[in-house]
Amino acid sequence: MRSSLTTVSIEIAARPSRRRRISVLGATGSIGESTLDLIGRNPDAYEVVALTGGCNTRRLAELAILHKARLAVIADERCHADLKVALAGTPIETAAGEAALIEAASRPADWVMAAIVGAAGLKPTLAAVRQGTATALATKECLVTAGHLFMQEVASSHTTLLPVDSEHSAALQVMADTKHDLIESVCLTASGGPFRTWSRAQMAEATPEQALNHPNWSMGPKVTIDSATLMNKGLELIEAHHLFGLPPAKLDVLIHPQSIVHCLVTLADGSVLAQLSCPDMRTPIAYSLAWPERMHAPTKRLDLAALGGLSFEAPDSVRFPALSLARAALAAGRSAGTVLNAANEVAVEAFLTKRIGFLAIADLVEATLEARADLAAVAPSTIDDVLAVDGESRAHAKTLLGRFASRGASG
Repeated sequence: MRSSLTTVSIEIAARPSRRRRISVLGATGSIGESTLDLIGRNPDAYEVVALTGGCNTRRLAELAILHKARLAVIADERCHADLKVALAGTPIETAAGEAALIEAASRPADWVMAAIVGAAGLKPTLAAVRQGTATALATKECLVTAGHLFMQEVASSHTTLLPVDSEHSAALQVMADTKHDLIESVCLTASGGPFRTWSRAQMAEATPEQALNHPNWSMGPKVTIDSATLMNKGLELIEAHHLFGLPPAKLDVLIHPQSIVHCLVTLADGSVLAQLSCPDMRTPIAYSLAWPERMHAPTKRLDLAALGGLSFEAPDSVRFPALSLARAALAAGRSAGTVLNAANEVAVEAFLTKRIGFLAIADLVEATLEARADLAAVAPSTIDDVLAVDGESRAHAKTLLGRFASRGASG
């Protein structure tokens, strides 16, 4: 089958009779753990080639032993000695650092989960894509920062790119057999996060602990904070633009507190198609893992009668300006998404370490975009160009931290 929606050819091939070779980049994060939970339920079907983690050596070692991985790579080179100690006496190979992450992603595999958070996942994910097999994409920053170049790599490598964000997975499932010109709009849903009903005055006093208390999803800290600001949904709009080749005017966001409907697609005849499931990332992961088939996932089954009702509302751009910033970056194109993402990563880390207040996250991103409009206007021709803009944007965002730190939580 050739997808009519993406610039990527998705070829359905016969499933090999041998065990499928699997690598998980970002194994110790929430997506990695959920992926390995599914794999671990049918170990005879999978052979784990490589697992990577950031700095949690204990958990990476446990997962490598449990799933009999051939290779375990820790991103932080300072943690390599601890990883070697944890895996001493096992046949598992260890390595550390960016080059080792890229090498791990390059090892022959039938399917790679790319789940390294942030722009740090760009190079390893590209290495996985260049294998020309199947890459499950949970690192949305690859498309936010280098969308056009990244999709060119996917196309030239003849790679099957399978989105893992619940909204994009839902869109792929709903639109897979639909002609591109019959799609009027694609609407991604957002829970609204923990502060959906809070005023700006209340959010000005919000703590990291409160922001990390997501009502529906279990995610890593970076994504959870992005959900609280609605930046996550803005990044997903940019991701959807590149994944499905849809113009910004056809992409929208709707707040849906129950997180049951993940995407709504309006067609030319007035039909609205949707994908529904309980909020559990193992559902979209299972879809990508079993593609082009389906597999059993031990997720809670949806009971609409027990749920009683589903509600929807428009996002509030006054209380949640991050979504508007992302929309503007999408409209601007070029390197605006790279600057946006870099500044946001700096701002989120500063909030989590209590150096700035919650409202200052969007303020810092906006200030960086305004100050570095020259960087946003760069039309990158290589991945190195993207990384250069990313580095300069981060550096500038850090110089602006002091401007917002004095306000703290005052907004």
